Amino acid sequence: MFGVVFPDHTFPLDATAFAQVAPNSWLLDLSTLALAAAPRSAVVFLLPAAAAALPPGKAVVVYFQAAANRPFAFLGALGATRPSASFSLPEAGDEPEPAVGPAKLGVAVEDAAALPPPPDEQRAERVALRVGENLFNFMQSFCGADGGKLVVPTDILDRWFRKFQERAKKDPTYLKSFDF
Repeated sequence: MFGVVFPDHTFPLDATAFAQVAPNSWLLDLSTLALAAAPRSAVVFLLPAAAAALPPGKAVVVYFQAAANRPFAFLGALGATRPSASFSLPEAGDEPEPAVGPAKLGVAVEDAAALPPPPDEQRAERVALRVGENLFNFMQSFCGADGGKLVVPTDILDRWFRKFQERAKKDPTYLKSFDF
């Protein structure tokens, strides 16, 4: 039905490498693969017959658990129109408590309508919102009031962008502050 490749770490693995934990759910314990290092990405793919046989409104959903004491993270979904994808795998070291237990890759057949947007889309939306808030706050410091409208100098975007670039050059972590 599906397979996975951990670039630079494994040959393609098919669904038989996964343990079926429910009628429509499978788990791959990465500790069973004897990898030299933790993989940073996974390419998950549907085999052609599975992509064609996937019921309408269903998707093959991919999750990753960086350690047994971490929650599963939604990575994305596959279907007939997107039969393969490369996913970045979250690291276990981002939490205050030490990681315990092996990492796991989960695959499940779920309702496509109930899925959240992919993490990259969510991240892009959050970053855009934060940058927009930064621009708005900068513009407010120059504005005049005109019946509830924001009146700012015509070169306000140039000024804001120069300030934005200067801060990014001075502080390498500044741009990371826009992602939460």
